[in-house]
Amino acid sequence: MAKYIFVTGGVTSSLGKGIIAASLAKLLQARGLKVTIQKFDPYINVDPGTLNPYEHGECFVTEDGAETDLDLGHYERFLGVNTSQLNNVTTGRIYQTVINKERAGEFLGKTVQVVPHITDEIKHRMQLIGKKGEFDIVITELGGTVGDIESLPFIEAVRQLQWELPEEDVLVIHLTLVPYLKAAKELKTKPTQHSVKMLSETGVHPDIIVCRTEEILGNDIKNKIALFCNVKPEAVIEAMDASTIYEVPLLMLREKLDVITMKKLGITGYPEPNLDNWKLFLDKLKYPKAKVTIGLIGKYIELQDAYKSILESFIHAGAMNEVKVRVLDIHSEFINEQNVDEKLGGLDGLLVAPGFGNRGIEGKILAVKYARENGLPFFGICLGMQMAVIEFARNVLGIKDAHSTEMNPETANAVINMMEEQKRIKMMGGTMRLGAYPCEIEEGSLAHKVYNSTLISERHRHRYEFNNSYLVQFENAGMNASGTNPETGLVEIIEIPEHPFFIGVQYHPELKSTVERPAPLFVSFIAAAKKYNEEKVGNKR
Repeated sequence: MAKYIFVTGGVTSSLGKGIIAASLAKLLQARGLKVTIQKFDPYINVDPGTLNPYEHGECFVTEDGAETDLDLGHYERFLGVNTSQLNNVTTGRIYQTVINKERAGEFLGKTVQVVPHITDEIKHRMQLIGKKGEFDIVITELGGTVGDIESLPFIEAVRQLQWELPEEDVLVIHLTLVPYLKAAKELKTKPTQHSVKMLSETGVHPDIIVCRTEEILGNDIKNKIALFCNVKPEAVIEAMDASTIYEVPLLMLREKLDVITMKKLGITGYPEPNLDNWKLFLDKLKYPKAKVTIGLIGKYIELQDAYKSILESFIHAGAMNEVKVRVLDIHSEFINEQNVDEKLGGLDGLLVAPGFGNRGIEGKILAVKYARENGLPFFGICLGMQMAVIEFARNVLGIKDAHSTEMNPETANAVINMMEEQKRIKMMGGTMRLGAYPCEIEEGSLAHKVYNSTLISERHRHRYEFNNSYLVQFENAGMNASGTNPETGLVEIIEIPEHPFFIGVQYHPELKSTVERPAPLFVSFIAAAKKYNEEKVGNKR
């Protein structure tokens, strides 16, 4: 049976529970243990699929089509292991399940209550992956902050599991903040003490306390926290701010978080973690040989988490190419004919990001036109690919009213149209074309060179598609459909062979990019941007 680690947070949100959980998982995995991570979110939405990106950041999609919290992206990027529908559970899903059981009469007329019915369902979900027998350790990150009303049923479920399971099979890690007051020039432990006290009042006592801090804690501070929070000094872990999240596993290794974890869980006989590939990646990331500037054309650039997987994919691809990728956020809503040259003129590459809705669409189309006409490496993802199709139809094919039915349902030339199976769907949540689908790639195409394969699988999240009625016109004019779904004929990849690097994809390659396996399209795009930069510098000389 698997052992269970629960990661809770206190003092404030956004301390990085997901990164700490993923870092510990990486260290345990590097020792040879089979580890997975799951996220329990306290909000009442069934999943993040219908949430505005400004509310919750990007929606991460798994291989099996689950719309999940963005932390699952961190789990996959650190571990290189796919997550699934089971790895993200919300309060909404818990209550939905319990209510459906009540309606079906499964509770035999009993009064349905938070305890035991809701907490029983939470405990069932917490152990579901572990009972499959595929993993030695299941790490569960509990969303929110201790003291939140929404989190109470999850904390109560953890308390019950601590009581029900053998002591060596359950471990609680509590992440807190130790703020540094510049005026007083000292670290303050009181917020951590109060946070641990609040958690303990629920019946859950942490085994390990991880302290986020801007300054070195020192043994005196660690001993003070240990004394007042009733843990051993070795169980107080310093989590200093790092220059990149990918340094955190090494910081946790130095603090021996994996050692104390294994000791408390009674795990022995595993070697020291092998992090050679991880360290090689960090060396390339920290000591690049060149720099490129990529324009990220998006609608939600005010919140970095809205494009989290794309930004992390740039980091992976940059390290692979030994270049520093500087991402310049450019709001598509503020691009127009008068300023497009000024906004895009200094770039080495252009990525038009995914999104939904009409806002900022014309700016994206202008950006695509600039890249196409100026030989600037271009990469379009999902909506970005669709904008490339519309731009080409308008400015090369001469179909001036070409559009997508998403933005203009009445257009006479819908070069992007709603998928047939989507037209009958009324419910919004979880109903898009989601998850991994195959794609056949044309030999000799740019996509074939990128993937070095004629058959790939990538993850999707969309309702609209390229209208194949126009395909012959596009290909005759120089835009090829180099990748299609073998079953439906859906166009997955478009490219312009005459352009140095111009490619758009209907899927989301950023969702499968990891530290040790960067997404091929991002690697090739950054390589093209690097070449473009070198030629630009050479011409100036």
